[in-house]
Formats: sequence, C-alpha cells, structure tokens
Amino acid sequence: MTTTADHSSTTTAYESEVRSYSRGWPVTFTHAKGSTLTAEDGREYTDFFAGAGTLNYGHNHPELKKIVIDHFLEDRVVHGLDMFTDVRSQFLQSFNDLILEPRDLDYKVAFPGPGGTNAVEAALKLARKVTGRESVVSFTNGFHGMTLGALSVTGNSMKRGGAGIPLVHSTPMPFDDYFGQIVPDFMYLERLLTDGGSGLNKPAAVIVETVQGEGGINAARAEWLRGLAELCKTHDILLIVDDIQMGCGRTGGFFSFEEAGIEPDMVTLSKSISGYGMPLALTLIKPELDIWEPGEHNGTFRGFAPAFASGTKAFELFWSDDELEKSTISKGAYVESRFNQIAARHADQHELIVKGRGLARGLGLPNGDLAGKVTTQAFEEGLLVETSGPDDEVVKLLPALTIPDDQLRDGLDIIEKAVDEALTA
Repeated sequence: MTTTADHSSTTTAYESEVRSYSRGWPVTFTHAKGSTLTAEDGREYTDFFAGAGTLNYGHNHPELKKIVIDHFLEDRVVHGLDMFTDVRSQFLQSFNDLILEPRDLDYKVAFPGPGGTNAVEAALKLARKVTGRESVVSFTNGFHGMTLGALSVTGNSMKRGGAGIPLVHSTPMPFDDYFGQIVPDFMYLERLLTDGGSGLNKPAAVIVETVQGEGGINAARAEWLRGLAELCKTHDILLIVDDIQMGCGRTGGFFSFEEAGIEPDMVTLSKSISGYGMPLALTLIKPELDIWEPGEHNGTFRGFAPAFASGTKAFELFWSDDELEKSTISKGAYVESRFNQIAARHADQHELIVKGRGLARGLGLPNGDLAGKVTTQAFEEGLLVETSGPDDEVVKLLPALTIPDDQLRDGLDIIEKAVDEALTA
C-alpha cells in the first residue's frame, strides 16, 4: 500500500522547492468535506485555512458539487474563452441581481484570468490607461499577488525580492494604525499630494485591502476607509479595493467595504467567487471607466465555465438573504471573545494582539517563533491553521463561513491550549 511517506518522497523528488504549505502540514490528504480534511491514514483535521480563503462555503458543498458534476456529465462547455455561453450569462445576471443591485452598486465585470493576481494586473493596467498616469499608491504590509505588477504594490520584502528586477511606479504609504494612531490619518499622503516639491507624481490609483490578510490580519477602521475614499475623490485618483481574500462574505457583507459605505472605482475578486474552489477572477469597473479596446486585456483562461455554474449556485444559496452574513458576524464575535480571553490570561507576561473582522481573525504573538510553535502544535492536535504578518507572528484564522459551531469551538480549544503551552514553555 502506498503511504504518506511514499507520496511525500515522490513530491520532494519531483516538485520544486517553492512549495510551502506541505512543509508545515507534512501529511497526504485524500478527502475533504465541509470543514474537515482527511489524510490517507484516516486521520481527520479541522480546517481553519479554507484554501487561503478560497473555500468560504467549505469543501465539497453537496449542492455546489451536484452543479459541477452535472456540468461535466452533460458535456457542457468547459473552456470558452470569452465566447457567449449560457453559464456565463447566468453568472452575470445572478451576480447583478443578488450581489450588485441589492447594494446599489453599478459595475461592469471583466474576466481577466484565473487568479487574483490577474484581477489586480487588469485593474492597475486600466487605471493607468484611464488616467494617463503611471504611479500607484499602495500600503505597508499590503499583499496583492505574485506577478510583477501586483508585486510592485505588495509590501513583503521576501516576496518582492523574488521579482529579480526593480519594482517601480508604485509608492507605499502607511496603512491604518501603522504608527499606532500617533500620526493623523493621511497626513503624509495628503502633504505629498499638495506639495509641488514633494517629488510624488500624481498617482493613477490607490490600491488597498480593507483587511490585510497576508500582512497580519490588519483591519482598517471604517472611518479610515471613508477618509481614503474622500482623499481619492478630492485629488481625482482612482480607488481600487482588493477584495480577493476578504470578499465573498469573509468579513460579513459580501464586499468587505460595505461597512464603510464607500464605492470603489474598481474591485478585484477571486478565491471564493466560484464557490467551489475552482479558478475564477473578476475585476469590477465603474461603467464610465470601461474604456478597454476589444482584446486589449485578455487571457486563455478568462472564464472557466464550471466555475460560472458553481458561482451562480453559490449566489443563490448564500446571498438570497442575509442569514450567512449574520452567522459570519456572530461566529466572528465568538472568535474575538475567545481570543480576548486568551490575551487577557497572558497579559502579565506577553502582549497578545487580537485582530480582524468577521471570520478573518488573527492573534498576534510576540514573534514568529512562538506563532510557529502554536500552529505546529495545532497541526499535531488535528487543526490546520497558518501564520501571517511580516514576521509570521500572527496566528491567522480563515475557517469556512459555514463551519459548524461545535467544530469552531473545538478548533479554538486547540489553539488556546497551544498558545498556553507556547507561552509558558
């Protein structure tokens, strides 16, 4: 019988050293259902990772699975570039009827390619075309993808270093609370924009995550986001919200910017937009900005038809009412309360920082070594949870929004035990 050791040796023999998650979770997984992954030895693991936010509705949701299976069994179109297909039309109609119109949002939808970085590249490219400007403002600890344009507006030095060339035409600015609220919001950016001697070329756009996932679960205040939107409007700068990891309900509402009441000029979506973990990405564009020439931005996989089918069904299942939104907010409040209890218990020896919104939650530890000990022990206890932040110092929770309450509670029990042991060792 083939074992985990056999599979891991095969993988390490043939796969690039660039692989990462398999290093922290060195087992071979074979099955997945809901919020549980099963290894080939039969051991079950609770999933607080959800495909890095790709599986907001869990693994192999039965109704979504049926849609996907039927799509293949009926010989429906699988690869259609940007040709007209019935599932493409149904996806767009459902997205408009169930997502955009109830929120009084008006966007054209571009399908830029299979992944989030494709959506970001399209937004940056279009912003420059619309404005005729080159520079883009990004934020400290932001993450927007691994292609060159997306890397240029990403903060992490290790990821930027992998580009191998200078990453230009972008200017980093402090994210909300970067200076501990000592410095007034946007003081530096606004000064640079209004000072003719600052050396800052007027930007084409500002790109921002409302909650920085890879950057450490840093949640921007609603008032900060409103201030940023107003600043962009005042200076005729386009506002791009990267909702690739925090959209599709991760923070409660379908879009993470809903709480702030802003309307970005462009929005990028991917990860959970297909509902089933299949590749699909969208760049939402205000209609007046949709000045693409036909074929000016394209890609071979800019519309995976089975993902259209499952995405449409996901809209119908989860966004025809506000039940999922309310559930996510409630579960997120429970995680926050548990993390607050853990932080309070260790307050005399360590400052633990409770972070996030909805079901994007983080517990900041003193350093990455301690956070790594927590996630390693959690894995040994049957829980998949990752770290994030510039030094991997944040234990990062992205469970499926549909996770049962008892499974969420049990997973948090494992984290609580792991934190206690890591901090008292």
